[in-house]
Amino acid sequence: MKMGGVRGILLDSSVLLPSDEDGVNGDAAILPGADYLLRKLRYSKIPTGLSHGQGLSNEKKDLLQEMAKISSYRYFGFNLSPEDDLSSELSRVWEDNGGSFMHIISSCREDNKESSFGWLKVIVGSAGTKSYGATAISNVLFIDKLEELPLLICQLNKKALGKEALTVGYVMKPSREEDFAKRGAFPLRPTQNGLTFLPLNYELPISSQLQKVDAVLHKATDEILAVDMSNSSEISTNVTFTRNLQELQRNIKCQPDCCVIDPFNNIFPILDRLKIQQILIGLETLDTRGHCRIRAPRFLKVDSFDESNLEQKLAEANLSLPNIVKPQVACGVADAHSMAIIFKVNDYKDLNVPLPAVVQEYVDHSSVLYKFYALGGKIFHAVKKSIPNADALMNLAGENGTKPLLFDRCLKSLPIAKEQLNTNNQQIDLELVTDAANWLRRKLDLTIFGFDVVVQEGTGDHVIVDVNYLPSFKEVPDDVAIPAFWDALKEKIVSEKSKQVRQTS
Repeated sequence: MKMGGVRGILLDSSVLLPSDEDGVNGDAAILPGADYLLRKLRYSKIPTGLSHGQGLSNEKKDLLQEMAKISSYRYFGFNLSPEDDLSSELSRVWEDNGGSFMHIISSCREDNKESSFGWLKVIVGSAGTKSYGATAISNVLFIDKLEELPLLICQLNKKALGKEALTVGYVMKPSREEDFAKRGAFPLRPTQNGLTFLPLNYELPISSQLQKVDAVLHKATDEILAVDMSNSSEISTNVTFTRNLQELQRNIKCQPDCCVIDPFNNIFPILDRLKIQQILIGLETLDTRGHCRIRAPRFLKVDSFDESNLEQKLAEANLSLPNIVKPQVACGVADAHSMAIIFKVNDYKDLNVPLPAVVQEYVDHSSVLYKFYALGGKIFHAVKKSIPNADALMNLAGENGTKPLLFDRCLKSLPIAKEQLNTNNQQIDLELVTDAANWLRRKLDLTIFGFDVVVQEGTGDHVIVDVNYLPSFKEVPDDVAIPAFWDALKEKIVSEKSKQVRQTS
């Protein structure tokens, strides 16, 4: 390997498509692991091409070209043999970063015994592979399954970059992973600050994968099966995760040198709207001299909407109508975002919001919402249109008999202000909110989180109405957000490794 790591990847058809001897013709199927690998390499930032050997049917050539087109890969319509020298052709179309080309080929190919044209050859499905991971002979590597290739690439890139390189294993639901990957957040090719990202695969031994990574980035809230709020014990004991995440947690405990971003216990407050409200009360300790006030919204926990003294409790909590009613469970389960805006106390009866619930004040905020993102020590924000003030909302609701307005996190069922957003007339105090973000980061001990702020009409109070873990930060331009994301991760990993050194010295 040269210092640039893996420069390009050429996937032979023998690892993607079944042979004619397998009894599968045309485009009836692709080989196990092929779809997984094609998806992972698509946004890897490593140039990838598809090729084929002699004798491939026209139907399979067409399928190979279609696969290349869908994934934006290069299609090389030539036959490969050990005598071919494709380096000059690929060097012309693929950027020279000083690395090596990698040729991925099936053990079924007859000409796979030696490395072709000085490349690094990876043979898949080798009968001699006895355990998970790659084995090497000269310039030829052997892996058992296609799914092992991303890990092999990470290992080679880390070896090429030296001890400064760090590998981040990540796990989250496929749609979220693809969203981040499309924006270039999870490249297999090393980032400008030396990070390589490995998709953790539950189909392979997790313990072996964790031994090869420096950190694990997770969105554990994607893997919640149930949250029980029926008792008053700590929420950490009331959350049921998927079997996969439980396996990950068990194996992480056996890898004390592996940095977890962020520790599972640190995200539990984010799951509980009541807990977050109670934490936000601590904003009162911030030194806001010369600034507006920043605070939590007024709130009340409700265990039953049929309580005879509910109106009295609302008054004691200084909650005037309208109110926003949210489930106490903030995320991870299907009905966590089943919310409502209430205009009359009687509307609480038969309200279809899961219990226990948190009743929150409705803040008049001129239909402007500020979304803030903390990526390590860097704070970003975006301005979005929001729902109208209470009087306008009540007028709109009055057309429907002021029935409760039911909505979810997307707010699609709520009226949004029609006036054009005037970003030049912002009332937000960025210095104040930055101080609050830093306070929240220390309080929650989270590396990457987001929160929403509204500015109350009349008082100028800055009210934090929502907090979430590992948001998408889509509103921040990728060329700014993604490098900040990488920096935040590296700073966290380096910090944790320094702590481990101090503790063992």
